[in-house]
Amino acid sequence: MPKTPYPSRRSPVMGRRGMVASSQPLATAAGLDILAKGGNAADASVAVAAALNVTEPTSTGIGGDMFALYYEAATGQITALNGSGRAPAALTLERIKNEGLLPGPELPPYHPYTITVPGACAGWCDLLERHGSLDLSTVLAPAIRLAEEGFPVAPVTAYFWQHAAERQLKSALNGVELTIEGRGPKSGEIFRNPGLARTLKKVAQSGKKAFYEGEIAEAIVSTVQEAGGCLSLDDLAAHTSTWDTPISTSYGGLRLWECPPNGQGITALIAINLLEGFDLPIDPLHPDRLHLEIEALRLAFADARRYVADPRYSEGTDVLAISKVYPALLSKSYAAERRRLIDPRKATLDQQHGVPLAGSDTVYFCVVDQWGNACSFINSNYMGFGTGIVPKGWGFTLQNRGHNFSLDPTHPNVLAPRKRPYHTIIPAMITIDGRALNTDQKPMLQSEHADELFAAFGVMGGFMQPQGHLQVFLALAQGLDPQSALDLPRFCIEGGTAGGGVALEEGIPIETIANLAARGHPVRHVSGWERALFGRGQIIVRDPQTGVLIGGSDPRADGCAMTLL
Repeated sequence: MPKTPYPSRRSPVMGRRGMVASSQPLATAAGLDILAKGGNAADASVAVAAALNVTEPTSTGIGGDMFALYYEAATGQITALNGSGRAPAALTLERIKNEGLLPGPELPPYHPYTITVPGACAGWCDLLERHGSLDLSTVLAPAIRLAEEGFPVAPVTAYFWQHAAERQLKSALNGVELTIEGRGPKSGEIFRNPGLARTLKKVAQSGKKAFYEGEIAEAIVSTVQEAGGCLSLDDLAAHTSTWDTPISTSYGGLRLWECPPNGQGITALIAINLLEGFDLPIDPLHPDRLHLEIEALRLAFADARRYVADPRYSEGTDVLAISKVYPALLSKSYAAERRRLIDPRKATLDQQHGVPLAGSDTVYFCVVDQWGNACSFINSNYMGFGTGIVPKGWGFTLQNRGHNFSLDPTHPNVLAPRKRPYHTIIPAMITIDGRALNTDQKPMLQSEHADELFAAFGVMGGFMQPQGHLQVFLALAQGLDPQSALDLPRFCIEGGTAGGGVALEEGIPIETIANLAARGHPVRHVSGWERALFGRGQIIVRDPQTGVLIGGSDPRADGCAMTLL
């Protein structure tokens, strides 16, 4: 393995006929293959998601969840797809209490009770049904070929796969199926997954019904129950994705879009609103700027960790009141009130949530096609391989997303039957409001039309995600190209809590670290393989004047952005 695992000096990738950016070159190639066949951004996105399941099962798969934002060029409209699953109908606080898992703030991370219904497969199919142009068998063909014939494992993926094999897969039920004789594959070693090929073939032939009913569903349920869980065939059969209205806020002539709760994208939007009232230094690594960004995120996390929950769940909660909280959290007047709590000179580690007046591991990728449609897509098992539990013979692990439920009966995110948990995975998108821009602003930001696509982007990584969105968005807003925006060293408030310590990535000047520590931030310097905690991002920017696509891929992963000829 290289001594420095994430070296980077890449130029941004440029093209005109379509582009894919993902954390695995083979997955990027799968998306380009579909674009070359005449597919659009939705078709290519599902091809990439499936190929990532094959090539990076350490982070993602059909046993997990997904979310997507889709920009339709013909209308300028953005739709939000929530492909997250729900808790089993038989899983209650009383059941958990009777089994000795209470008191406690959350479930043990790899317990079978953390397995929620996998939403990815339905999400893939629903995205194609609404926005796609090719059939499912064509879209899944590249991933099936990779799983059947095998693929050389990329270096960063191999590193984390080997560690997961030692720590988790050996002890998880049927987890050895995703190893080579009990170990993780080495960099460059060929890995074949005939079980996953079998799964994908079934889905290609019969759609989502093949996953949520029949052989695959029966294998999921029998394996989960053997492990001690309570997921049922009825839970799988009842699953549905939902199409939601995306949420957004404006900043400097740009509009940042996120999926609404149960996702945590609202965290990034709250922080952006708070920062709008400050004159940020131009230097992205200036201590004054980093301090303000950290403090804005502390306040944003205080609110998000209190209020983000499944807004459709009504049993025992006032669902209408919860739903009304979210627009209030995003109001500019609420931001002005909360902004007064930020001290530009020192850290405040005990920020509490406000009272608005109501009125992991993951893969992220993005695709823009030749017609200007864009898809911002995220898919995850949550913690690496999730629970590590594999439905026997089917080649994929089951997520542990239910770990994010609260066990506090008074909390909006409390665990309950058929409820979705607080979700960390969030795709993002940026549009331009041309009417809000002055003629002296950067040419890249000028547009004659409102709601014109500027960028599809995202940063994966548990509670790092809204923090990555904030840092990358601000870099793009000040004119950095996508690759430079991703190469910048990052900070991470660990654990995604208002009072968390701050990890600072290698590349942030020592003097800046000392300055932040002097202001009261508990800081630590992070280098080497641990830099994975800062997430992995992908960006595709579209120049509204020329239609040129400009892509970047995170140096902290194995992937690449690539354009279609």
